[in-house]
Amino acid sequence: GIYEEFVAKFTEKVKGFKLGSGFDAGTTHGPVIHSRAVDKVEQHVRDAESKGAKVMVGGKRAPELGDNFYHPTVLAYMTKDMQIASEETFGPVAGLFPFDTEEDVIKLANAAEVGLAAYFFSNDVKRCFRVAEALEVGMVGVNTGLISDVASPFGGVKQSGFGREGSKYGIEEFIVTKSVTFGGITEPGL
Repeated sequence: GIYEEFVAKFTEKVKGFKLGSGFDAGTTHGPVIHSRAVDKVEQHVRDAESKGAKVMVGGKRAPELGDNFYHPTVLAYMTKDMQIASEETFGPVAGLFPFDTEEDVIKLANAAEVGLAAYFFSNDVKRCFRVAEALEVGMVGVNTGLISDVASPFGGVKQSGFGREGSKYGIEEFIVTKSVTFGGITEPGL
């Protein structure tokens, strides 16, 4: 299959990322939000490694940059029994799962209790729409990692929450629409 070729190309792309301060020119990735988040990222990576995943790049903290920095990481040969397969990591880690059929990978993705976002790559437009429709998530990135935009709603399903923020759909989460219907008014002056 194309798995090994994809892993190699994806890993090369990630190797080009620059970890650092958001104020430094050329930085592509900054720190995670706090030390607990770094601990969670590290726990997920170590768990995946202990269950057979291979760290292709990254997989470690960057203490020389600060306490909350973790190198962008690619994990290959992921399996569904790894924590990162069923828990939201919220860190710079891409877990790449080998699979045999489209149905297999959709079933694997939908088995998660969370459903914020999913990402996949394909040049087959019919497959893109079919898979995006079948995935039980709030947002789908096809051939891109950029799914957030001011004009697009942001939010998930399942244990990732409900509702949306951003765009007109996000505004609707904060307003109450009221319908007032009149009929048969006979009072003078109205």
